[in-house]
Amino acid sequence: MNETIETIQNRRSVRQYLPEQIKDDELKEILDAAIYAPTGHNDQPWHFTVVQNKDLIDEINDGAKDAMAQMDLDWISKLGQMEQFNIFHRAPTVVIVSSRKDATTPVPDCSAAVQNMLLTAESMDIGSCWIGFAKFYFQNHDNLKKFKIPADNEVHFGVSLGYKARENSKAPERKRNVFTYFK
Repeated sequence: MNETIETIQNRRSVRQYLPEQIKDDELKEILDAAIYAPTGHNDQPWHFTVVQNKDLIDEINDGAKDAMAQMDLDWISKLGQMEQFNIFHRAPTVVIVSSRKDATTPVPDCSAAVQNMLLTAESMDIGSCWIGFAKFYFQNHDNLKKFKIPADNEVHFGVSLGYKARENSKAPERKRNVFTYFK
């Protein structure tokens, strides 16, 4: 099987990490893959904030959970209130993905960058998880400044990275009736 297809099919969201930090050269490869993602009009609107300090990761986690606990969506509110829940699954590395607010297609652009990061991590047997909850901490403008995220940016996602505590499980069966052909 083609190596790229195999990586795509083997990738899973990892929610258990070893405490050991990933190597700098591995992180560089993952980040380099992010900036090679396609973007609308080659805008490249993204900014990546790498956090490897446990206290700062915990601060983002705690702040996001505080915001989540106040939300009207019951399931998000309940997660925010769960003491043992950690939005980053206790990963040693977190990447916060933001983009310029005035970009042509900021969310699809950042989504493509995140997918490149996830696939690159998997190709290196590094665990990763796409984290939507991270944005809640950064709704407070002071937190954007603290983490040196450009003032004209909006946080969309986080990505947790670390060595896997266990092997990936087998992929669940995929829906196959999602294609329509015209020939």
